[in-house]
Amino acid sequence: MAKIIIIMGPRSGETLPVKPSGLLVGRSNLCELRLEDDLAVSSNHARIENLAGQWMLRDLESANGTEVNGQAVSTVMLRDGDVVAVGETSFRFVSESAATVSAEAEAPLAGVLEGDEPPSAPPAAPVRHAPPPAVRASEKDVRLVKEMSRHTAAIRAEVAKVIVGQQAVLDQILMAMIAGGHALLVGLPGMAKTLMVRTIAQVLDLGFKRIQFTPDLMPTDITGTDVLESNKDTGEKEFRFMQGPVFCNILLADEINRTPPKTQAALLEAMQEKRVTVGNRTYPLDAPFFVLATQNPIEQEGTYPLPEAQMDRFMFNIWVDYPEEHEEEQIVRTTTVDSTVQPGKVLGRDEVLQLQEVTRKVPVSDHVVKYAIRLVRATRPGLEKTPDFIKQYVSVGAGPRAGQFLILAAKARAILDGRIHVGCRDIKAAAIPVLRHRMFTNFAADSEGMTPMKLVEKLLAAVEEPSEKDYT
Repeated sequence: MAKIIIIMGPRSGETLPVKPSGLLVGRSNLCELRLEDDLAVSSNHARIENLAGQWMLRDLESANGTEVNGQAVSTVMLRDGDVVAVGETSFRFVSESAATVSAEAEAPLAGVLEGDEPPSAPPAAPVRHAPPPAVRASEKDVRLVKEMSRHTAAIRAEVAKVIVGQQAVLDQILMAMIAGGHALLVGLPGMAKTLMVRTIAQVLDLGFKRIQFTPDLMPTDITGTDVLESNKDTGEKEFRFMQGPVFCNILLADEINRTPPKTQAALLEAMQEKRVTVGNRTYPLDAPFFVLATQNPIEQEGTYPLPEAQMDRFMFNIWVDYPEEHEEEQIVRTTTVDSTVQPGKVLGRDEVLQLQEVTRKVPVSDHVVKYAIRLVRATRPGLEKTPDFIKQYVSVGAGPRAGQFLILAAKARAILDGRIHVGCRDIKAAAIPVLRHRMFTNFAADSEGMTPMKLVEKLLAAVEEPSEKDYT
């Protein structure tokens, strides 16, 4: 039988068997390894279980994470001698085969010496692919994440000097930016969308430009164009590339549905490829590059709505709603007097780039990934397990890109809070802006006023988080 030997912590020196049913580690009464005196351990912190002949360790969304041999993990295959750290407690895992390996090795040899046929080898256990190795973050990365909760509060405070309320909108813009995605900002005119984006650019010390889309706007008005001019030294004619407004860090594409598809495609190509091609030359865009496009949800006459495939390229669909009554009163007071308040810089370009890199390094447990994929698949009306209301009201559900964006958004939200642990609550917080524009309703939904936002809210209530039965 496998066992663990506690080598550090309140119960140091104890040895506990690991039964075939597994071993739960935590502070609750249900845990076989109960560490009630270790305050850094969560109620249900981690679980060791045997899956198809392999001992696996799974972190159960613990607050402080789980490490194996000094490396943070979510799910990992345990080997004999591995040292597991949870909170202030460390223990060594001893596999069930370690104590009997010598005896099993001698038995076949004895049979051969006596002239008998060597016994046949036992059937091999099913091969299970080990999870990919976790990317190790540097000390600078960890320090930046731990300080991020303070930076996030400072960003909110600086933006609040100019923008009243709309904290949820601000948080979602920051999540999309840290995750390296783009966002579609939907709201009525006069909601300070442009002012908010410009203020965020000032607080993060990033280059900002704005394009007002019109029906006569050409692709080169966005990307730039070659201009014929004379060389002062040689007198010969030559082409010189003049950069368009897309060469910036934060680009506000105002009323993107006002311009024809050809011009929309030029911007969407820059969003996807992070570069533009003019003539036969390609020019890379400055990093970080973030596009925030706006749409008016009411006035649709004479517009060019984005096709579904192009809508899918936006990570978030952010709804900017009316402010609260007390917020609107404050807006009127502060904007009808002579004011010179300017937001201060909190982070810089290098820190934003580092945060985008760190986002990819944040570990995510299989439990969270399974929940995200379960949500995405529940939006597809053609699947057997899809809820009935989705089959009734949805014609087309979300694709695989939605699952990728859910995980990246959850990571970004954790970083904004100064956490290196991603939980299902982060997935739930990102579900509406990620899924809202990827679910296309049918006539029945439109006639009954069932909007995509309402459907996502019903999905969050209907789809359960993975439980123990999903891993047996």
